[in-house]
Amino acid sequence: MDIFEAIKTRRSIGKVKDMPVPEDLIDKILEAGTYAPNHYRTEPWRFFVMRGESRGKLGAVLEEITRTENVDLEADELNRKAEKAKNNPLRAPVIIAVGVEPSEKKNVIHQEEYAAVCSAVQNMLLAAHALGLGAIWRTGAITYHPKVKDFFGLTQKGELAGFIYMGYPDLAPKPVKKTGFENFTVWMN
Repeated sequence: MDIFEAIKTRRSIGKVKDMPVPEDLIDKILEAGTYAPNHYRTEPWRFFVMRGESRGKLGAVLEEITRTENVDLEADELNRKAEKAKNNPLRAPVIIAVGVEPSEKKNVIHQEEYAAVCSAVQNMLLAAHALGLGAIWRTGAITYHPKVKDFFGLTQKGELAGFIYMGYPDLAPKPVKKTGFENFTVWMN
């Protein structure tokens, strides 16, 4: 697939089939992530590939967080919300949690480390698309909760950039109308 075609046709695919994704495809996606630009070659990304029961373990952490963060809800509403959080990681056969572990070097700027990891995520999303997989980058407040950081063993300075849910698409993405770059561009001579 041509790079421009991949960029223009990639879409977030939130609904995927419950079919295993071959490990060699996951390896290619992970490798694509490591080719992202990163200042001083710090390689600040950390990848956690979850399949099988590990997704349920993450779900238990998300359920616990949801219950402790929403104690003011009525019991039925709290149970519904907690159950949804618990089941979220089961929506795809593969989840790659992507972490940022900033370098300790003095000349390294934290925002640049995070930018590098976000670039890695984009590479991974494009690679998944080129390989015929559907993927979506999921975040939200719960992503940055200290218990999620602990679950993945990130350091005090580390944080999660998000989750890439992936599998074989179970929907045909609709075309998206994009605002032309001209609306966001100032040419300066």
